[in-house]
Amino acid sequence: MKLKKLQFGGSVRLLVLLLYVVSSVYSQEGSAANDAAVMQELKKRINPPSSLGWNDPDPCKWGKVQCTKDGRVTRIQIGNQGLKGSLPPNLNNLTELLVFEVQNNGLTGSLPSFSGLDSLQSLLLNNNGFTSIPTDFFDGLTSLQSVYLDKNQFSPWSIPESLKSATSIQTFSAVSANITGTIPDFFDAFASLTNLHLSFNNLEGSLPSSFSGSQIQSLWLNGLKGRLNGSIAVIQNMTQLTELWLQGNAFSGPLPDFSGLSQLQNCSLRDNSLTGPVPNSLVNLPSLKVVVLTNNFLQGPTPKFPSSVQVDMLADTNSFCLSQPGVPCDSRVNTLLAVAKDVGYPREFAENWKGNDPCSPWMGITCDGGNITVLNFQKMGLTGTISPNYSSITSLQKLILANNNLIGTIPNELALLPNLRELDVSNNQLYGKIPPFKSNVLLKTQGNVNIGKDNPPPPAPGTPSGSTPGSSDGSGGGQTHANSGKKSSTGVVVGSVIGGVCAAVVLAGLFVFCLYRTKRKRSGRVQSPHTVVIHPHHSGSDQDAVKITIAGSSVNGGDSCGSSSAPGDLHIVEAGNMVISIQVLRDVTNNFSEVNILGRGGFGTVYKGELHDGTKMAVKRMESGVMSEKGLDEFKSEIAVLTKVRHRHLVTLLGYCLDGNERLLVYEYMPQGTLSRYLFNWKEEGLKPLEWTRRLTIALDVARGVEYLHGLAQQSFIHRDLKPSNILLGDDMRAKVADFGLVRLAPDGKASVVTRLAGTFGYLAPEYAVTGRVTTKIDVFSFGVILMELITGRKALDESQPEESMHLVPWFRRMHINKETFRKAIDPTVDLDEETLSSVSTVAELAGHCCAREPHQRPDMGHAVNVLSSLAELWKPAEVDEDEIYGIDYDMSLPQAVKKWQALEGMSGIDGSSSYLASSDNTQTSIPTRPSGFADSFTSADGR
Repeated sequence: MKLKKLQFGGSVRLLVLLLYVVSSVYSQEGSAANDAAVMQELKKRINPPSSLGWNDPDPCKWGKVQCTKDGRVTRIQIGNQGLKGSLPPNLNNLTELLVFEVQNNGLTGSLPSFSGLDSLQSLLLNNNGFTSIPTDFFDGLTSLQSVYLDKNQFSPWSIPESLKSATSIQTFSAVSANITGTIPDFFDAFASLTNLHLSFNNLEGSLPSSFSGSQIQSLWLNGLKGRLNGSIAVIQNMTQLTELWLQGNAFSGPLPDFSGLSQLQNCSLRDNSLTGPVPNSLVNLPSLKVVVLTNNFLQGPTPKFPSSVQVDMLADTNSFCLSQPGVPCDSRVNTLLAVAKDVGYPREFAENWKGNDPCSPWMGITCDGGNITVLNFQKMGLTGTISPNYSSITSLQKLILANNNLIGTIPNELALLPNLRELDVSNNQLYGKIPPFKSNVLLKTQGNVNIGKDNPPPPAPGTPSGSTPGSSDGSGGGQTHANSGKKSSTGVVVGSVIGGVCAAVVLAGLFVFCLYRTKRKRSGRVQSPHTVVIHPHHSGSDQDAVKITIAGSSVNGGDSCGSSSAPGDLHIVEAGNMVISIQVLRDVTNNFSEVNILGRGGFGTVYKGELHDGTKMAVKRMESGVMSEKGLDEFKSEIAVLTKVRHRHLVTLLGYCLDGNERLLVYEYMPQGTLSRYLFNWKEEGLKPLEWTRRLTIALDVARGVEYLHGLAQQSFIHRDLKPSNILLGDDMRAKVADFGLVRLAPDGKASVVTRLAGTFGYLAPEYAVTGRVTTKIDVFSFGVILMELITGRKALDESQPEESMHLVPWFRRMHINKETFRKAIDPTVDLDEETLSSVSTVAELAGHCCAREPHQRPDMGHAVNVLSSLAELWKPAEVDEDEIYGIDYDMSLPQAVKKWQALEGMSGIDGSSSYLASSDNTQTSIPTRPSGFADSFTSADGR
């Protein structure tokens, strides 16, 4: 009996084993078949080139594809193959996939989800045209080590929480991937993460505290257009860093201690708002090879780095006391910096404390014979503590720190100041006992409710720990009433409603009054010296006005609308009267600080200005030395022209200022500066040379701007000074024509006008240089020279060249005679393939016609636009997608076509009926009069 049972049990186990083996075989065969189906779908969507050899039915025999012995796909490495199309949505069925590489192709559409691919290790999707990324993209990718999403055209997205699934991640690279939001605070969870590259996105906020616990070696957060801000103190705990790129943001406060970053080699911090001295821990860092500090507000002595370190620290782009590296500052400067340290080295100090003499004078400082006697830092929003280092200024008589947010106690050292006569610390958040000052010291401590108490004040109710009590929370006063109950809340709500209604009535009245006064007085309006331009913009409805929103009071009684000094006052400045006060322009340019200089020209100096809301502007200030009749004419001409013309490729005039001998023009700010930087000075300024497609687009932008001036504006104008230094580039590298001081009204028909010679040699048309006669064709000649410069990368007049090639136009004509010499004339930085060479040749031919000796032989700018647009804006008919034609016969009637479309899509009509068209007999009334959700009417302003 037992023998039979043993035999039966053995049979069962054998049967189970056989079933397992059979099921495994079937499972493997089924999985391999599934993989093959996915690969066939991928092949269909991307149409691979024949060179890949994807014609065999078995995808495991395809080029750039690897499989296991049982037919499971493990690697797809098809980068740099010129592929077009999109990826199939079922890629995550390739459950054995280890590597997926499609970088540097032309793939588009939405990325499929890769969720659940727990074997996937490497994912390269960079340099394509993918448009969206699913939120579950990273779910379950527990083996993922590297992901590259750079340079795709994703719709805005945030780094998802699902990334935390990728616990093995080593490299996360998403440069220029349109990421928004803040940097998530979970990077300390990745024990293996060494490379985090997020440059050129739209991230904002501060550096996350989790960076301090990370193992990141290469951190790229540059080029975020000033969106990232706050302190960079967390960097001092990132001890594995070798590469730190934070340039092009709005980081502020002092540099951290770098002594723990023993492996840091490349540190780029330029174009921020960092303050305080450069620490010795950075200067003496043994591993350091490259350091970039240009365009900050760094203070103290200019650091002297070892000769082995490559330093980018342009002169006069920080607030160092002296320009010579390694030379110590004046002892008074050192003391004031020690004082500033305890309040976090405020930017306002750094911007205004320049040079090596604090009695020069510096902001808030009064001296007597070189001795500091008064320090007045009231109402500066200072946070931090009162520094005991004030006691080192033995000549100090008055110390005024009232109306700030200072915390802590009054240092006992202040009582030792021998000449102190007044100490005002009123309206701060100080506590503790008052030191024993001399009886002759006037002491003001009111407004510090905890002064005299030993313990610091508790945080205000509802204030998070660590925040500053009493700081504004956006509710107005920022005050909190701990015992207010329902009645108080109700009172606040009712009061708010009544107040809002009253405010609306008052504003409506002011608006009506403004309109009335505007009609009565179109000129002679004078702004207060304290008015501040908040947000200049164009009116979309009034073609003759440029609207500038202004807050503040007016002068001369009722000369401006809204004469009260409330911060909400608004009034409109008409075209021709866009006056901005000199005080406003001093404020936004830091009193025309050299740090803010964008460039210099024959007119004067151009300064960068920035309003409190971040709006940037360019302020052109005429030098007093050129206040001649000619200079005044140019000033008036620029205003006259730019208040009459408006075009996307002409720089916008925001306002102007006349104050005594001051003559200033205010323009929109063009962040990338002049075209000449990118053509002639790109090496010196550390820029990349322009690609040919970018040069084409810039040429087309300029042509369109000048075409508008010549024939599309209400009046026709001649620019007379077209050249690369008068062509400005925005962040998107689109061009605008600037500098309209030499503009003249164009004569009617083909007539010419004799005028005083003006312009720049090398760009002057021959007939204009000889006779002074102008037509629109002199601008065409200058434009032809610019095209030659774009092609060759050479200046119109280059005295460093031999005499026979010094002048670009005749040299270019000689070089253009045959293909061989012409090819040598093309800028060597241009990557020439057959298609590009053909494009360059077409533009060269246009440039030759534009620079013809006789004006009548030159084309007009409309022709130039046509030629360039045919090259820069290529359009090709799209191939018909079989999935999108719905099998509709275009000979059928519209109602029939719509019904067939609905049947295919399973859709219903807008009103819930089964069709969009209620009746084939009356299509006029069956189409809804307006889309669902739209107002009954809307204006062009709504459309904007």
